[in-house]
Amino acid sequence: MGYVALVAAFILIAVALNGGLGQSVSRRIEYPELLTAIREDNVKAVAIRGTSLVGLYRNGTVSDADFPERGYDFETTIGSDFIDTVRQMTATAQGKSLDEVSVSDLPFTVEYRAPVVTPWYMEFLPFILMIVITMAAWYFIMARQGGGNSKVMNFGKSRARMSDPSKNPITFKDVAGAKEEKEELQEMVDFLKNPKAYTDMGARIPKGVLLVGPPGTGKTLLAKAVAGEANVPFFSISGSEFVEMFVGVGASRVRDLFDQAKKAAPSIVFIDEIDAVGRHRGAGLGGGHDEREQTLNQLLVEMDGFTMNEGVIVMAATNRRDILDPALLRPGRFDRQVTVNYPDLEGRVDILKVHSRGKALEKDVDLENIAKRMPYSSGADLENVMNEGAILAVRRKKKKISQQDLVDAVSRVQMGPEKRSHKVTPRDRKTTAYHEAGHAVIANLLPECDDVHLVTIVPRGQAGGYTLSLPSEENDNYSRTALLGMVTMALG
Repeated sequence: MGYVALVAAFILIAVALNGGLGQSVSRRIEYPELLTAIREDNVKAVAIRGTSLVGLYRNGTVSDADFPERGYDFETTIGSDFIDTVRQMTATAQGKSLDEVSVSDLPFTVEYRAPVVTPWYMEFLPFILMIVITMAAWYFIMARQGGGNSKVMNFGKSRARMSDPSKNPITFKDVAGAKEEKEELQEMVDFLKNPKAYTDMGARIPKGVLLVGPPGTGKTLLAKAVAGEANVPFFSISGSEFVEMFVGVGASRVRDLFDQAKKAAPSIVFIDEIDAVGRHRGAGLGGGHDEREQTLNQLLVEMDGFTMNEGVIVMAATNRRDILDPALLRPGRFDRQVTVNYPDLEGRVDILKVHSRGKALEKDVDLENIAKRMPYSSGADLENVMNEGAILAVRRKKKKISQQDLVDAVSRVQMGPEKRSHKVTPRDRKTTAYHEAGHAVIANLLPECDDVHLVTIVPRGQAGGYTLSLPSEENDNYSRTALLGMVTMALG
């Protein structure tokens, strides 16, 4: 519909500038050409309207019945002395004086038509149409920037996605490997379910919780689990979705988001990657007028300003706490900061069990062994391993996932797929074997090195081969001897 409107607008402009529809194709001639045609007696009739003249040739293609309303053979512009000039030409040709020749004596018929009085609004029509076209172009730009299904005037509205409580099946049972984090967030569930017990005691209900941790550790999943446990609406949005090219849009979206959350209270607002909008103020080139800083200011006001924000708890996730604005981190806004770290061995086993639901596993599958092969891995990494194991089982025409499928999936996730089709010369293969054997021998000789689990010379990813060594137990601290042993093994 929009493109049809644009085409119609261009047609109307063309009509306005060309004097309307209904005229047949004509040839515009110069004034001297008209006089030449008159001398040659090739003009049959003319119609004069002000300084505009249209006419018919004696051998023209336009009929007398169509002239001049529906068509003419030629058109030109004449001066006020045109009739006198033609009378003089006629008088000379007939050997008469000028006074003896009247208009009726001319060799063609002359019809005078009243000048067309153009309504005053027609003069402004082209400008009005250009304004309409400009607004239509702006419409398409805004619609395309805001998404195909968005309304143009809604670019200041929040883009948060609301999850209905009845359609959010995620609870703390679906979150594994984060025991302490769940205990910390359990109180938030109690706040939402029974706020009166805390207010009667004189306690202030926390305004917000900041989840800090590396990517893939389950921060968003924890936020959804809190909403699922409390059975309240869940509004989720990314920090980058607030800021746009137009000044004031981000602040408007923040206001609209909290207005929606207050209407649905008690509710949870989750802002993923809040560092996109909550960065330390004054760090950008725009200073106080920067759109991002205006958005942050509005977020600060909504979380702890003059207006009460009862029943709405803000949860946010970031892996860059160090760049957040201090005003955002103070008590009264994000009262609690929960660190979501990589799961330990027990946590990884629990996560693998969660992601093994709905998958057919062989009896020989040892999830603890798989968890040991993936130290310092996030929940997303573990989920990816289970998914890759299922894909490998299907590729190998199996009905169940075996231990070897999961072991190969670990290697595939950590190092990339095998390149068995890659041609390796015997010399390169021998060199790679000596190289990897050096790592393995040094690891076995040094007492504090990690145990060697796998040595291969099959190329994977960008590596020609690799040696996999895993610690017998995960340590947070290493001795100087152990660190030197790791360096020696890497160089061995």
